[in-house]
Amino acid sequence: MSYSYPALWKVLAGAALCLSLEMMFRCIRRRRRRPLREVLFFPAPLSCTEPVLSPGLSCPCPLPHTDTALCRLLRLLLGAQRSLEVCVFTVSSQPLARAVLQLHHRGVRVRVISDSDYMASHGSQIGVLRQEGVVVRHNQSEGYMHHKFAILDKSVVITGSLNWTVQAVHTNKENVLISDDQAYVQAYLEEFERLWEEYDPATYDFFPEKDQK
Repeated sequence: MSYSYPALWKVLAGAALCLSLEMMFRCIRRRRRRPLREVLFFPAPLSCTEPVLSPGLSCPCPLPHTDTALCRLLRLLLGAQRSLEVCVFTVSSQPLARAVLQLHHRGVRVRVISDSDYMASHGSQIGVLRQEGVVVRHNQSEGYMHHKFAILDKSVVITGSLNWTVQAVHTNKENVLISDDQAYVQAYLEEFERLWEEYDPATYDFFPEKDQK
């Protein structure tokens, strides 16, 4: 097929117009996207979390079906599509542990770092996560692994004072900050990867020189 010069000019002009319009609409969409900046405050009142963890299923429990900070946190976690990095002191909140397991069973890559001294404490869900195949690493130093953050899809960071425990969620005065600011996300990613390598079981020193006689 051949075009005369006027016809060819019209085709090229039309293609250029389409490209310009597409770029314009992309710019508009970017401008309309609001940055994710949210703060959650705890304690969260006791409420039923089944509508979040098992949507579509009715729950006969007597707990109120109200939207709480815990429900918002669960929905945010369950929105992960590719990866979830969790770096927390300990985990005893069953709803939070269930959300992590759901992501793992869905095929999301889940990695967890926790403190060694509290992994086997009463109510800890770390053993449950490991039994289900979630990869967990822990510190081997004297100081606590006291971080409290999670990273979703390498694009959203969740941090603050909240331990993932029953007491922290339902009793303590706590805060959670949620942000998709890439400067913050990248900083937390680098810290997670640094600890992940540091806590590699292949490098554990079970017989430190200072303990040898």
